[in-house]
Amino acid sequence: MMKHKLVTLFFILGVFVNAQKITCSPEDKSLFETKISDLEQTKATSLGDTIVSVGQSFLRTPYVEKTLEVGDTETLVVNFGGLDCTTFVENVLAFSLMLQNQQKDFENFAENLETVRYRNGNLEGYPSRLHYFTEWIRDNEKKGLVKDITAELGGIELEKPINFMGTHRNLYPFLASDENFEAMLKVEKELAKEKLCYLPQDYIESKEHLIKSGDILALATSIKGLDVTHTGIAIHQPDGRLHLLHASSKNGEVEISELPLADYLKNIKSNIGIIVARPTLISL
Repeated sequence: MMKHKLVTLFFILGVFVNAQKITCSPEDKSLFETKISDLEQTKATSLGDTIVSVGQSFLRTPYVEKTLEVGDTETLVVNFGGLDCTTFVENVLAFSLMLQNQQKDFENFAENLETVRYRNGNLEGYPSRLHYFTEWIRDNEKKGLVKDITAELGGIELEKPINFMGTHRNLYPFLASDENFEAMLKVEKELAKEKLCYLPQDYIESKEHLIKSGDILALATSIKGLDVTHTGIAIHQPDGRLHLLHASSKNGEVEISELPLADYLKNIKSNIGIIVARPTLISL
């Protein structure tokens, strides 16, 4: 009898701890139920088509920056009412994993999102979040979720220190903590060992037929200390050109770029090209 009570107590505590790790409003929980019900009707012939369909289900969702900077402690933030460019991509992958694995429960979604968003798939505080998108790609490639195909497309290597967070501590509320700050400096020290491979802007139009709808695109930048300034999903349009499905800060919502990607990038002064990661979603 005592053993049974102890097992029950640990189960309750486990649920409580897990609940504390997730930040999700009742409205977002309700939105999840509606979205997964709608997405289950998705008819797609390929993984790329699935990802595009999930991405398009977020069209007109408001762009909201810093949606993950909530409270004093890092939690798994679930927010469908407002997305930035990275959380848009992460939510799309998490739902696509659900469809691929025939999952229906919110707990499955939360597990998928944690896997995608955090180093080695484990939320272990603010520094465990994959803040730099080049590391996000490398880490999710190790998990079997994506494959960086930039080099295959003709990408070139660039040696560049990635240390924007460490040199702009005041821009990140969680870095007020010395522990978080020191941990991020260690992350950046490891990133300094990696080379950045990108497809130069002038190459994109001639290579866009090799980029598939559903590929993840990261916009490489010349800004000192930064690797990427924006992310989105590749989508071929009826005009025969490659466009960007993304959470746009300029237009304030998830949209498909009016201009083809190659032309869209020419209007971004700091852009030097793109990094392309092809979803594989084979780990879960």
